[in-house]
Amino acid sequence: MGLRESNIERMQQDVYDVLVIGGGINGSVSAAALAGKGVKTALVDAGDWAGMTSEHTSNLAWGGIKYMESYDFKLVRELCKSRNHLMRNYPSTVQEIRFLTTLMKGFRHHPLYLWAGGWLYWFMGNCFTRIPRLPSIKTVNQEEPIIDTSNAIGCFEYSDAYLHDNDSRFVFNFVRLAMNSGCAAANYVESVSAKRTNGRWQVGLKDSLTGEKFQMEAKAIVNACGPLADDYNQKIGVKTDHSHVLSKGIHIIVNQLTSNKRVLAFFDDEGRLFFVIPMGNRTCIGTTDTRTEDPRPEVNDADIEFLLKNINERLALDQPLEKSDIISTRCGVRPLAVQADSGQSRDFLQLSRKHHIDFDAEQGHLSIFGGKLTDCLNVGNEITEKVESLGIQVPYRDYRWYGEPDDSVREEFFHQARLMDLDSYTPKTSSEPLSTRLWRRYAANAIGMLEQIREDPKQAEILIEGTEYVRCEIHETARREMITKLEDFLRRRSKISMVSNTETIRQSSGLMEACEILFGDQAKAKYDEYFAERNVSTSDDQDQHQAEEAKPLNGADAIAVEGVVSEPLNW
Repeated sequence: MGLRESNIERMQQDVYDVLVIGGGINGSVSAAALAGKGVKTALVDAGDWAGMTSEHTSNLAWGGIKYMESYDFKLVRELCKSRNHLMRNYPSTVQEIRFLTTLMKGFRHHPLYLWAGGWLYWFMGNCFTRIPRLPSIKTVNQEEPIIDTSNAIGCFEYSDAYLHDNDSRFVFNFVRLAMNSGCAAANYVESVSAKRTNGRWQVGLKDSLTGEKFQMEAKAIVNACGPLADDYNQKIGVKTDHSHVLSKGIHIIVNQLTSNKRVLAFFDDEGRLFFVIPMGNRTCIGTTDTRTEDPRPEVNDADIEFLLKNINERLALDQPLEKSDIISTRCGVRPLAVQADSGQSRDFLQLSRKHHIDFDAEQGHLSIFGGKLTDCLNVGNEITEKVESLGIQVPYRDYRWYGEPDDSVREEFFHQARLMDLDSYTPKTSSEPLSTRLWRRYAANAIGMLEQIREDPKQAEILIEGTEYVRCEIHETARREMITKLEDFLRRRSKISMVSNTETIRQSSGLMEACEILFGDQAKAKYDEYFAERNVSTSDDQDQHQAEEAKPLNGADAIAVEGVVSEPLNW
């Protein structure tokens, strides 16, 4: 019996204090906080962890400098403090990065106005980051010649933070943290009904993979369904003070545009911020901000044309970016919290990402509206406080449930890594030492991976060619990360499918071995399922033809696929 199946069985065997529904950032931190403080907790998601909004972010943890313009200083102050808190507690994962903002002629404010705002932003963040600066156009031309400054009236630079790995990976680590504290968690489990009876919720659940239905009991429910929160509340007959309006945002991924590790920020034709974000040897461009009613939107031609037009007008590229340069796209919605009775008519572009928790003590029901990754630790603590106010015991209320392991654990890992000369296994194409990468992704669990490598050096070999994932990582993922579909690994536990197109992934000779580690006897079926959904043939005849006609993908070569050059990838 696998981890997921055993957790589903546990859910049916006892009464839980809290059931958290939704495994995005809000749900995962809620479960981690509750379980870490000793509350008997269960967590389910109808899809995979971080499968909606939380896998489509800009991978930034920022204090909301854009809210300075609307004078929402209280929110900016709170977000800056939250950003600093994340950086302190996740120094390997949430790291400072510079933002270079270029202003073009016709912008609504003088450059000095924004520069002064940048200094105020820095002070509101307790001067935690490097100081802002006001570089000259000449300096920007020297440092970032990719920017077309012919129409620029000024630039300023400040600091915020970014996620070194992808957003979904960050979310999953909270799910894993919750499970380490005893939480019964299962992905691809949908809540199909819920009824309050005798002070408890009788919740009907459905295993989306098998179709099997089962029941569980919980004293309280936390609705952390993100953009689907309103739908779920309506389904179970719960009324709330807040609801959501949805804003669609897309990003496009292209080959690296600049080797400098800073975010380039611009204001689009409609006056909204958009970014050029480093992503290894790829670049992420976005995002759009379009009102939508669809919680599962798709990228359309207008979205892509908007981003390409705006970025081509602001960068001095040898050749303008075209659709054929796009390696992959990301498309999701921001759930923005509004008052249920009046907020739908508001201009959603003026809405912030501030979270609200609606609390019905009589029903034992909590709903999380809005929110952003930067503020996630506060959400976990607030949910725990409200659950305790229901009379549910929180045995270890002072326990610090988040953060990287103590420095002593970190030093032990790196000491062992030095003794075995682990970094000598690092591929030449890698952007960082193997020890650094293993610690950041797996923290204390990486110590066990060192033992695997000592016993079998092949465990430190790259398994999926062109990536930075070594064999022991795939084994760790199979054992502890609840992978049920190949997409779970390629898109969310890693960002492989974000930075390489489908055909390039398919040509990796090590991918099938990875599937065998992840899925055992189901490897071929899971492999075929993934590529069938993307309309890529996986027949033996085509595989043989590809092997004869195409050069095998490896970490040192570049491959041209469908007009897109895929270089060795730093993931």
